[in-house]
Amino acid sequence: MWYIVWALFMAYGIYLFVLIWMRQSSAKVVSAEEFGKDLRHGQLIDVREKDEFKGFVNVVDMVGRVFDGKECVDTPIPADIDVSEVRNLLFEAIAETDEALMDKYFAGEEFTKEETVKGLHKGVVNGDIVPVMVGSAQQNIGIHTLLNYLELYMPCPTELFSGQRIGEDPTTQQEKVVKISSENPFSAIVFKTLVDPFIGKISFFKVNSGTIKKETEVFNPKKNKKERIAQILTMQGNKQIELDELCAGDIGATTKLQFTQTGDTLCDKNFPVVFNKIKFPKPNIYSGVLPADKNDDEKLSTAIQRVMEEDPTFVMSRNYETKQLLIGGQGEKHLYIILCKIKNKFGVHAELEDVVVSYRETILGKVEVQGKHKKQSGGAGQFGDVFIRFEHSDKDFEFVDEIKGGVVPRNYIPAVEKGLIEAKEKGVLAGYPVINFKATLYDGSYHPVDSNDLSFKLAAILAFKAGMEKAKPILLEPVVRMEIRIPEEYMGDVMGDLNKRRGRVLGMDHTETGEQLLLAEVPEAEILKYSIDLRALTQGRGEFEYEFVRYEEVPENISKKIIEERNKDK
Repeated sequence: MWYIVWALFMAYGIYLFVLIWMRQSSAKVVSAEEFGKDLRHGQLIDVREKDEFKGFVNVVDMVGRVFDGKECVDTPIPADIDVSEVRNLLFEAIAETDEALMDKYFAGEEFTKEETVKGLHKGVVNGDIVPVMVGSAQQNIGIHTLLNYLELYMPCPTELFSGQRIGEDPTTQQEKVVKISSENPFSAIVFKTLVDPFIGKISFFKVNSGTIKKETEVFNPKKNKKERIAQILTMQGNKQIELDELCAGDIGATTKLQFTQTGDTLCDKNFPVVFNKIKFPKPNIYSGVLPADKNDDEKLSTAIQRVMEEDPTFVMSRNYETKQLLIGGQGEKHLYIILCKIKNKFGVHAELEDVVVSYRETILGKVEVQGKHKKQSGGAGQFGDVFIRFEHSDKDFEFVDEIKGGVVPRNYIPAVEKGLIEAKEKGVLAGYPVINFKATLYDGSYHPVDSNDLSFKLAAILAFKAGMEKAKPILLEPVVRMEIRIPEEYMGDVMGDLNKRRGRVLGMDHTETGEQLLLAEVPEAEILKYSIDLRALTQGRGEFEYEFVRYEEVPENISKKIIEERNKDK
C-alpha cells in the first residue's frame, strides 16, 4: 500500500517546492494567479524536455537533485534556472507565520536556516501552509527528502487538537477527552495492518496516552476482547527492531493480535475508551480477477483475503451468476499494486478481466401456454400436463395456484413451482435470469400411474420456455445511483459526460468544502471505468460513490448487440 502512504504524504506534505530539471530546455514559471490564490505557496517551476523527468530543485536547501536512474543525488543548481520567484514566495509564506519574521522580510533581510525551518513548521501546524512535493515511491525519487522533511515540518502529537484526542466511553457512550501524556492510562489506535507470510499479522498502532510495555495485557473495547502485547516493534522497511516500551505520541507495531483490526482501539481495561474509527473510502472501480494457472483458484482467494486484512479500501466478492471473482479498489493503479503484492508475497500470478454486467430478462405481455411432458420407455412412464398464465409483475417472482377440481393433484403443485424457479434462472433472450413476472397455474391433467413430481417439474419448465418466447421478452440492465463530488468549474464537462452515458441528473448541491455534489442515475454498464474518466475530466479532483437501485429496460439498439454477443459465446 505504498501508493496510499504516498498519497497521504502528498496531501499533507510539509514542503513547497517542485522543479523538474532537463539538460536543454527553458523554464516556465506558474504565476500565483494561474496556480490559485490559496495555493500560492505551492508554486512550481516546471522544466521539461520531451516530458522526461530528470530531477528537481530543493528551494529550501537551494540544491539540485538529479535522478541518475537509481536514486536522486545532490548537484549544483544550473545557472540557466532562476528559482528566485519561487524562493521569494516561499519566504513570503514563512513571513506570514510570525510578526518578527514579517518585519525581517519587509526589511529585505534573508531568513536563517533555523528561521526558515521554524516558520515552515509553524505554517504547517496552523494549516496556513500546505506544501506539495514531487516524487515516486516506485522509482525511489524524493523519498529521502520526504522523510527528512516529515521530521522537520510535520506537527508532533501535542501540537494538534490542543494536545488531546476525543473518544467515547464504551459503557456510557459519552464523549471522553484523552490528553496526550505518558502520565495517563494507556490508549492507542491501530491504523494499519500488514500480513507477513512468515510472521503473520503485524498491527501498527499509535499511542495516544500512557505507556505500553511488552508482555502486557490490553483491552479492545470494540470487540470486548483482551489482547496480549507479546512484543513491541519499530519498523525500518522490512527490518524489525524490538523495543521494551512505547510512550504517548510514539508509533510502533506488534504481532499476532487475535481480534484486533485496522481502526480498533486498544486501551487499559480500567480506562475504556473508543476512538473514532478511520473512515475509509469505498471502492469506485471493480474488475474481475482470475489466476494465470486455473489450479491456483483457491490460493488466489486466500491471498486476496490476506491482502484485505491489510487494506480496508480493497474489497473482494464473488458473483456466482457470472462466475467471476471481483475485486474493488480506488483505481486501476490500486488494483495493479494488489496483483503485484499477491505475486510477490504469496507467489500467485493473477490477471484482471472486464466485469461481466449482470443483466436480467422480463416480460411485458400476457400469455397462456401448455407445458406437457410425456415419456414412455417400458415399465412406468412419465406424465405431467400444466396450463400456466404468464404476465408482468412488480414482484421478482409470483406463483399463484388456481387449480380447481383436482385436475392437478395438490401433491404435484410444489413440483410445478420448483420447475419454474429452476427455469427462471435462464431466460430465452440471452440466458440471463428472469425477474418481475407472475405465473398462474390454472389447469392441467395427470395420469394415475405415470405422473410424479419430476414429470410436473419438467412440464413447468416446458411451459416456461414457451411462455417467455410469446410474452414479449425484453432485456433489463442494472441502474446505479451516483454521488459525484467535483469542483464547480468542472460541472459542465461532467454533466455532458453523464448524458453521453445515458445518465439522468437528479439534482445538485453544495458540500461543506465548497464543492458541487451531483446526484445522478446511470446504467452500470456505462460506468465500469468511470473512475479513470472522472480523473481525466477533473484533473484528478473528482470522486464518486454509487449503489445499485433497480433494473430498467435496455434500449433496443443496445439490447440487440448484447444478445448477439451473449449468444455468440454460447
